Amino acid sequence: MTRHFLFPILLGCALGACASSGTHRELQKDLAPALASLSADDLLEHVRVLASDEFEGRGPGTGGDEKTVAYLVSQFRSIGLEPGNPDGSYVQRVPLMGFETSSRVSFTTPGGTLELERLEDYVAISRLEHADLAGLELVFVGYGTVAPEYGWDDYKDVDVRGKAIVMLVNDPPVPDAKDPAQLDAAMFRGKAMTYYGRWTYKYEIAKAKGAAAAILVHETGPAGYPWEVISGSWGREGFDIAAPPSQGEAAADAHVPVESWIQRDVALKLCRESGLDFEQLKRQALARDFHPVAFTGARANFDCRAKIRNIESSNVVALRRGSHPDNKDELIVLTAHWDHLGKDPSRAGDQVFNGALDNASGTSALLELAQASMLVDPARSILFLAVTAEEKGLLGSKYYAAHPLYPLARTVANVNMDGLNPYGRTLDVVNIGQGFSTLDEIVARAASTQGRRIEPDAEPEKGFYFRSDHFSFVKQGVPALYAESGVEYRGRPEGWGRAQRERYTAEDYHKPSDEIRGDWDLSGAMEDVALYLRVAWGISEADAWPEWKPGSEFKAVREAMLRAAR
Repeated sequence: MTRHFLFPILLGCALGACASSGTHRELQKDLAPALASLSADDLLEHVRVLASDEFEGRGPGTGGDEKTVAYLVSQFRSIGLEPGNPDGSYVQRVPLMGFETSSRVSFTTPGGTLELERLEDYVAISRLEHADLAGLELVFVGYGTVAPEYGWDDYKDVDVRGKAIVMLVNDPPVPDAKDPAQLDAAMFRGKAMTYYGRWTYKYEIAKAKGAAAAILVHETGPAGYPWEVISGSWGREGFDIAAPPSQGEAAADAHVPVESWIQRDVALKLCRESGLDFEQLKRQALARDFHPVAFTGARANFDCRAKIRNIESSNVVALRRGSHPDNKDELIVLTAHWDHLGKDPSRAGDQVFNGALDNASGTSALLELAQASMLVDPARSILFLAVTAEEKGLLGSKYYAAHPLYPLARTVANVNMDGLNPYGRTLDVVNIGQGFSTLDEIVARAASTQGRRIEPDAEPEKGFYFRSDHFSFVKQGVPALYAESGVEYRGRPEGWGRAQRERYTAEDYHKPSDEIRGDWDLSGAMEDVALYLRVAWGISEADAWPEWKPGSEFKAVREAMLRAAR
């Protein structure tokens, strides 16, 4: 799980079109046997196995990996599902690489040389065994954004090939012309983050523009997290996909040679020593007519060495084939990541990161839905996909999206499960990324059947929509909706649910203590699993496909995909 919120639900579906276009059959009647089959006892038993010490924290490339994959394969086979890989197996091999970077970074400026301290002043990674980049020209490119939906281009066709580019985090906070104290809601969704604001996008566009190095300036306010999050994550071994040449470009070829962050104080000093004003540059970057600014006389120097190792892991795939002659070749993908953080022999005491909630629970829900699918006759096919290496950067789902076993142009939607609710039934469901697609109404309709209401994301500026396995599909254009169970619990006082979430985050999240607890109440978890089932069934039976709403940064990708398929 890549966010600090506890009960994510992804609901990607076409059910929203049902009210206007009809369905293949009456939904509730056909779904009743499958709903009745859902069992909290069975779900808990799966969690008990997957989160046991025997599975060693389910780290990719470990003995726990082998045991987890074998268990999932045996369960899908016993359920009666077909192998999901067209080669006749239940696995999709995922080649991974680990890389641990040592580095030295400095800037030479008209005012002197700035020698930086690793982890204190900067972090830098490379997927190359040795990246020795000295004397790189430095260019400030504002927010590093090229967003045609908003008529925005920070690069203005300036050639940054072979240079080091400096970028600000998040989206441009464009002020409202009538009230400068407010953000312009028509630009970059106002307060809510778009994908253009994610650091992953900024490195991707840097690669597309041919930069030799990409430098993000960290500021706690816009980023939404302190520097310690950056240094803690980027100061250790990183992971990526290590596809062989026959399957596409290697991980090192898909990135700029050096990806880095610097502290705000370093950026202030770099600008000052180069005759520039950092705050003035930030103000300039808020306008459409911003033009990149060169650091005249300044150069960046990177000396990065990566220690690389290869790892092989697996996604586990099973298929419930559709029956409708017009729709059986269309696919719904249900996903959950099976991996967690493994085992740390250097720890005193408990060394196993069991990951009971994160994400043995979501994987167990996937198995429950697989079992229930055998009691219905879906029109469209359903692929059950348990992905690896989510904790390493959504790598299992990223690999599938880059090497799909079935065409993404025939993939209708995705339903992803990353952590269940162990505290009882809620009255609310939070819609993350509301406004992105025509799926918003579907979440409300599905929740209303359970007497639940929809609440908006309270922190849209933090970009949680871009941090779970569904986003690997979204980036390729496949519509998806991300939601999470709310915090208002039936029969509990106000604030109780939020307190449970905060306790889990502080005490158990990504810690060995994420284990089955005696006070778990899985009634809410099963209500969510039933919600997934209703949504997946609705996708299967709906006449229409979901669509991205106008202005979405993923709409053009999907439309181009569908045009190419036609």
